[in-house]
Amino acid sequence: MTDETLNDAAVAAAWDRNAALWTEEVQAGFDFYRELYTLPAFLDFMPSVAGQRVIDLGCGEGSNTRRFAQRGGIMTGIDLSPEMIKRARQKEAEEPLGIVYEIGSFSKLSPFADEQFDCAVSTMALMDGPDFPSAMREACRVLKPGGSLCFSVLHPCFITPALQWLTNDHGSHVGLRVGRYFDKTPFVERWRFGRRPQTAKLVAYDEPFEVPRFPRTLSDYVNAITEAGFRIVKMEEPRPSEELAREHAWLNRWYQHAPLVLFISAVKA
Repeated sequence: MTDETLNDAAVAAAWDRNAALWTEEVQAGFDFYRELYTLPAFLDFMPSVAGQRVIDLGCGEGSNTRRFAQRGGIMTGIDLSPEMIKRARQKEAEEPLGIVYEIGSFSKLSPFADEQFDCAVSTMALMDGPDFPSAMREACRVLKPGGSLCFSVLHPCFITPALQWLTNDHGSHVGLRVGRYFDKTPFVERWRFGRRPQTAKLVAYDEPFEVPRFPRTLSDYVNAITEAGFRIVKMEEPRPSEELAREHAWLNRWYQHAPLVLFISAVKA
């Protein structure tokens, strides 16, 4: 996979490759950033979805979609990866919550009618698609007038292509270096859940995840949202709690120095 081929098809293929191991480790609770930090903060940030028809943009294997359904949302999930959707549907068949899953791009919501939904949500997915402005236009199209949009992404000001933690002689984190903020060249990041227990079993497909990234500036996000027809009502840059920061050095650095994620809430004008 090269930078020049990072389109929707390449993103789908990457997540198809990731799907088996990703699903296994997420369902085992090994995504500790999600479990301890980003998802609890997002659940506090997002509007109530009880009784609302909600579309989850980039739903993956459906773990977060299920959290929203448990809060009363009438959920539909969409994702590019057939393998991710297959696993989401398997979980729904085992433990039904009334969720419908569709294969497709959040930048081309062709399976859905105009003004079909009350709310659109997305958790840590929109930064991984090649066409954010189209995603915003499509989200606006499928929402009813006054409908809400709420999403989380990696913070574009701090999670840059040249990110590097700075440490002192004792190994303590003293700051974060960012760079190449304006470099929007797509790239593929390869990584694993670094906090998974050492006792976790190794499996045949135990390879690093391949995650296509599409760097954007803060103004890219804000302008695409407003130009699509939304009015931004709230933004947040959540920190881990002080208690979590005391317990986990890897979260303390985000508590002390910079936010990992950016949350935005908007309404269809």
